Amino acid sequence: MSLIQGLAAHAAGAQLLTFRYDPGELGPQEVEIGISHCGICHSDLHLIANDWGISQYPFIPGHEVIGKIVAVGSEVRSLTVGQRVGLGWQSNSCGQCEWCMQGLENLCAASEATCVHRHGGYANRVRANARFVAPIPDALPSEQAAPLLCGGITVYSPMRTHCVNPSSRVGVVGIGGLGHLAIQFARVFGAEVIAFSSSTAKEDEARQLGANHFVNSRETKAMREVAGSLDLILSTVNANEEWNTYIQALRPTGTLCMVGIPPSPMAIQALPLISGIRSVTGNPIGSPSRLREMLDVAGRHGVQAKTELFAMGQANEAIEKVKKNKVRYRAVLIN
Repeated sequence: MSLIQGLAAHAAGAQLLTFRYDPGELGPQEVEIGISHCGICHSDLHLIANDWGISQYPFIPGHEVIGKIVAVGSEVRSLTVGQRVGLGWQSNSCGQCEWCMQGLENLCAASEATCVHRHGGYANRVRANARFVAPIPDALPSEQAAPLLCGGITVYSPMRTHCVNPSSRVGVVGIGGLGHLAIQFARVFGAEVIAFSSSTAKEDEARQLGANHFVNSRETKAMREVAGSLDLILSTVNANEEWNTYIQALRPTGTLCMVGIPPSPMAIQALPLISGIRSVTGNPIGSPSRLREMLDVAGRHGVQAKTELFAMGQANEAIEKVKKNKVRYRAVLIN
């Protein structure tokens, strides 16, 4: 196989530079994808900056990959050369632990991330275990499907886990890269959707996406009016919020689910949790089977990421716009 060419970070916070590497022999259970599109996720920014202390340099970011298979390993039967596929955050797991055996490969302790300690999708090609590569439904355009592979599954999976249905009342905190997808999926499930944002300018768009109600999270009166009304609140923001106010907005047995990562520890009062059997939880992506299900649902029900497109060579420019929150709502690189 020829060298793979991509854009790599060579030090924490550095701009991406052209980088080539030899991928070696294709493993028997691997596929190689010729990349057409790759989304820019906030996780990529954290990895480039080594905010989580897990990055090794040089590395090529990118884990929202769309492309066509250009090679398959000798044991791969589920995918074929020329097939349009997607690859998200996870590229492999042990396949043998209790979590993998339950179909919860995303919880595997030996999970391998697509661009952690390996090279990801800001490149012309990438490899992964075939079990973590999903066919893309014909109804999904590639540029809109790419962000679903991380952002989409991140919000879809907790809705399935917490059994969102037409009787549910779901709150979505933040109308951004994750939140605009969460509103659409909650709408597909038939739930009553309440969008929370500190920006009143986003009300019209939130309603267009499918929100039934809009609440300005900075207005004490508005927050008080929704107290005790929601079954699930999905927080998609990477910001500190008044979390106790959101817990008070839950009905008994309701759940506040974190998919965004606030910078400070959460200070939470225990009494509302105890008195109403309320809970606070989190959710990491989803299993390969749930990822495929999510793509099918998005294709059949018209869930689409709102994207801004950049040439792969403009990755540094795109990253700067994402850092400054100047992209609505997901940046996607195109080869």
